[in-house]
Amino acid sequence: MTSFERPTLVRDGVYEHLRRALLDGDLVPGERLGEVELGQQLGVSRTPIREALVRLTQDGLLTTEANKGVRVRTVTAAEARDAYVVREELDGLAAALAAQAHTAADARGLTLALDALDAARGTDYREQTRLDLAYHRAVTAAAHNTVLGILARDLEQRVALIKHQTRTYNAHPDTAAQHAAILRAVLDRDADAARDAARTHVRTFAALVLHDLGATP
Repeated sequence: MTSFERPTLVRDGVYEHLRRALLDGDLVPGERLGEVELGQQLGVSRTPIREALVRLTQDGLLTTEANKGVRVRTVTAAEARDAYVVREELDGLAAALAAQAHTAADARGLTLALDALDAARGTDYREQTRLDLAYHRAVTAAAHNTVLGILARDLEQRVALIKHQTRTYNAHPDTAAQHAAILRAVLDRDADAARDAARTHVRTFAALVLHDLGATP
């Protein structure tokens, strides 16, 4: 994991640090997390570690089992299907709203985010995933809808777990073209095209993920 800097509120800092490690794939589905080991690694007591693990469990990123401790959640096929059904709607809405509401600064940020993602092809899977999530987060931010942003944050966590569990699809040949289609429609302020492009992108990768998990799309 990246280096840990002690914040004013240690418990919040530990939570954010571990949450980022989960989203970035430094902690992978099925991995056991020990309070003592994490405390030693981050240089903090067990109390903020325990509090962070409870919050992350409530977020749906971790799971606790008797006699097995705390582990990074492994997503089932049914959970993945549910997540992608919702993601198709939210990503479509985010793209449509971004087409209507984005600013010049948003346009620059979206372009830079996609350039960084395209440049990362062929690199470490975790880096590709981080940049992929960042690009979709930028689309949502450009929608300028607070409630949508809150819902998207929770969904991003679930999608990150799925991506790190399946570890296959960021380099798919359709990825770059679909991302570019979303950006083009947003910058053209074509809300219908942006919505369609975003939903098509989600459906494409939902089918791949569910096939990998042995489920019917």
